[in-house]
Amino acid sequence: MQNPYNHIGLPFAAEHFTDPAAAVARVREIYDANTAFLRDCFTRFTAGEEMQQRVHACYPFLRVHTETSTRVDTRLAYGFVAGPGTYATTLTRPDLFHHYYLEQFEQLRRNHGVVLEVGVSRQPIPIHFAFPEGLHVEGDLTPERLGRMRDSFDLPDLSELDDSIVNGTHRLAADEPAPLALFTGPRVDYSLHRLKHYTATAPEHFQNFILFTNYQFYIDEFIRLGMEVMSPTDDPDERDYRAQYTAFVEPGDFIIPNQNLGPADPQGTRVGRLPQMPAYHLKRADGSGITMVNIGVGPSNAKTITDHIAALRPHAWIMLGHCAGLRNTQRLGDYVLAHGYVREDHVLDADLPVWVPVPPLAEVQVALEGAVGHVTGLSGYELKRVMRTGTVATIDNRNWELRDHAEMVQRFSQSRAVALDMESATIAANGFRFRVPYGTLLCVSDKPLHGELKLPGMANNFYRSQVDQHLKIGVLAMELLRKNGLEKLHSRKLRSFAEAAFQ
Repeated sequence: MQNPYNHIGLPFAAEHFTDPAAAVARVREIYDANTAFLRDCFTRFTAGEEMQQRVHACYPFLRVHTETSTRVDTRLAYGFVAGPGTYATTLTRPDLFHHYYLEQFEQLRRNHGVVLEVGVSRQPIPIHFAFPEGLHVEGDLTPERLGRMRDSFDLPDLSELDDSIVNGTHRLAADEPAPLALFTGPRVDYSLHRLKHYTATAPEHFQNFILFTNYQFYIDEFIRLGMEVMSPTDDPDERDYRAQYTAFVEPGDFIIPNQNLGPADPQGTRVGRLPQMPAYHLKRADGSGITMVNIGVGPSNAKTITDHIAALRPHAWIMLGHCAGLRNTQRLGDYVLAHGYVREDHVLDADLPVWVPVPPLAEVQVALEGAVGHVTGLSGYELKRVMRTGTVATIDNRNWELRDHAEMVQRFSQSRAVALDMESATIAANGFRFRVPYGTLLCVSDKPLHGELKLPGMANNFYRSQVDQHLKIGVLAMELLRKNGLEKLHSRKLRSFAEAAFQ
């Protein structure tokens, strides 16, 4: 297949590969050439040159065809197609997703023995997305030139950015290949640009294990931990531990190198004003480090950031935050390990109906419980003194206490909820929707039904004493998940009937 819109002079005829690495290299060749062409044309446009014809350059595609229902290892959660047929997807940013694409291509070859066809799709790359660093392309244009940009270049099209594949509502047109991936190229590009906007860090710094929190106290402690890991030590065991992480990155892409790997100076400049949801990254060379994001308060933020981080295909995300304890037997500082959710956040009702169960994932539950036991020094029956496993209710009204809440309390009692917050069910439900393993470990910071309200003096004392331990548990849980292996982590519980092959 040739790209009818290509003005570079290279035909980019579709090629067939049996070597996944060669196929990924071809994807990058096409992507780099087409985005470079767009950037060059736009530079000429901003200088006043008139485009003689509409400028198009399109995403690379991967397509496979199989005639048989090859039987694969039934323990696998991804890496195979549903049955005979043709499957395809558009691809973007092979520089960022090189290892991810290579793994997905290798899985298809291993499980089906299919030939990998790589070429240029008919899906135009919007001019904004040809600038991976999130450049605001309109910034230097006069109003007159800005008005003419749409006539010369493709702009982002919302009809190409929906989540119909993820939501299971995508309907194939006649002769359209079935989707190979949950996200198309434009949908991924959109999220990459939004991540930069919301978190003030480039997508390449995000790691495969994500911690979310709803309090800056946790971020402060994560920064302290990151700086400690980056500093040199004479203890050989501690040095070995710290050396697994290569850098600590703050908003603004301020990079602090690990001094245990050799002396190096920080790079970049710290931002003067934090973004809406700042992200911090404890990086490993293989991308399997830990990112922590302060999502703030509320289900809307929780949905927004997970909508975009999901496009990076992380291996797991976990919510660490505070909650209201609903049982009189709970104490401030006790932990709640969620094994179920009451979803009254409402922000995902149109994407994932509330009747869909959001199951606990054994691999994540075991890691979190093991981390609590290791950090607290408790095990078995004694662990129940500080941690309760149960249902977490998530609501969208922070001031629910000011209403007549008798009916609400009755429903929470009927659901057996033990904790109440505003983010956890949203993060878990979006993990389920996006096939990203999820978990929740909350800390009881108030008991409003029993007269222990979250007031400044009480809250500050609680935060100072408990955040350090809670964060250590979250970090350790992520390290345990990484150590246990990804083949165990990506659960079949998250996959639908006719699932896209890509993880």
